[in-house]
Amino acid sequence: MNTMPEENPRNDAAIESIIEGKKMEAYAEHRTKDMHQCSLCGNVGYRKRPMRPIGAKWICIDCLRSLKETLEGLDQWEAEIQLEKEMSKKIDDTLRV
Repeated sequence: MNTMPEENPRNDAAIESIIEGKKMEAYAEHRTKDMHQCSLCGNVGYRKRPMRPIGAKWICIDCLRSLKETLEGLDQWEAEIQLEKEMSKKIDDTLRV
């Protein structure tokens, strides 16, 4: 007669799962200092999403690329704004005459 109960395979799997979860939690806690949140889009950056500090804030590579594209077109944007101002002034001058 066997007085010792046999180990249940489901209990072993559950215990293994709990142990793996604790390991992942410890790793994530250890790496949290390396993670940052993008101030513009809110995404969390680590290795797969590079981040850069700008002052006290962090910005991801995707937002930096978008910002770079916007800044490269800034001259054209300013020229369009100036043209609109000039056209508005001419229209106003024409209507006053």
